[in-house]
Amino acid sequence: MNLSSDPAVSSAASGAIRSPWHDFIHTFLANPVALVSGGFILLLVLVAVFAPWLAPWDPMTPDWMALSAPLSTAHWMGTDDLGRDVMSRIIYGARISLYIGVLSVTLGMLAGVALGLLAGYYGRWVDMLIMRGSDVLFAFPGMLLAIAVVAILGPGLNNVIIAVAVFSVPVFARIVRASTLALKQTAYVEAVRCAGAPDRIVLLRHILPGTLSNVIVYFTMRIGTSILTAAGLSFIGLGPEPDVPEWGNILAMSRNMMMAGLWHVSVFPGLAIFVTVLAFNLLGDALRDALDPKLET
Repeated sequence: MNLSSDPAVSSAASGAIRSPWHDFIHTFLANPVALVSGGFILLLVLVAVFAPWLAPWDPMTPDWMALSAPLSTAHWMGTDDLGRDVMSRIIYGARISLYIGVLSVTLGMLAGVALGLLAGYYGRWVDMLIMRGSDVLFAFPGMLLAIAVVAILGPGLNNVIIAVAVFSVPVFARIVRASTLALKQTAYVEAVRCAGAPDRIVLLRHILPGTLSNVIVYFTMRIGTSILTAAGLSFIGLGPEPDVPEWGNILAMSRNMMMAGLWHVSVFPGLAIFVTVLAFNLLGDALRDALDPKLET
C-alpha cells in the first residue's frame, strides 16, 4: 500500500510542517476586516511619513484671499478662519497624532510589562504593592487621570505623551500579571527553574514570550484610545500649542466656525479621528482572533 497516497498521512505530513507563524498569517489574511483596517493604517502611516510631499499647502501659511473658504478646487477641504488649508493640516496632523499614540502606548507598555512580570512572578509583597498602585490608577477615569497629569506637568506635546502613557500602565500590568501567573506554573518553566536558571532568564526567555500575544492585541487597540485622549486634551486646551496642526487642535479652533455654518473645518478632522480609532480597534480584534488558538475554528 502506498502510504503517500493516503489522505490521512498526507494531511498529517502537511500539518507537521505548519508553523504558528504560518497559521497566524493564514488566519489574518483570511479576515477581510483585518485587511481593510490594516490597509487603512498602513495608508495613514505613509501619509504621515510623506506629509511634506502630499500636503498641497503649508499647514502654517495662511491664504489671506481665502479666509474661511468653503470646499473648492484650490482647497479641497476648505480653509479655517485664518486661511490655512484644512486638508494640509489634517495630513500633517496624522504625523503628530500617530507620534503621540504610538510613543505614549509604547512607554506605557514597557512600564506595564515590567511591573506585570515582577508582580506575577514574585508575588507576595511585590504583587501587593504593584497591584494596589494599579488599583489607585484604575480608580480614576482615563481622561480624568490624563487631565490631572497634564495639569501637574503643564500643557505641551511631551507632557501629553506622558499623561497618556501613565493611564496605559496599569492595564498592561494587569494583563501581563495574569499571563505570568499561569505561565510560571507550567512544566517547562518549572523545569528551567529547577535546572538553576536565574530569574532574569526565566522571565525574559520563557515567560515574556508567552505574554506577547495579549500585549500586542492590547497595544494595537490602545493606540486608537491614546489618539482619542490626546485629541480630547487638545480640544480643552491642555495639548500642544494651538497653532500645532494636531487633530484635536483643529477641532478646538473650529468651535466658533461651526456656529457660523462652516461645517467643513470640524467635520473632516472629526472623521479622521473617528476612522483612525475605529481602524485600530478593528485591527486589534483581528489580531486577537489570529493570535488566540482557542478562537480558531
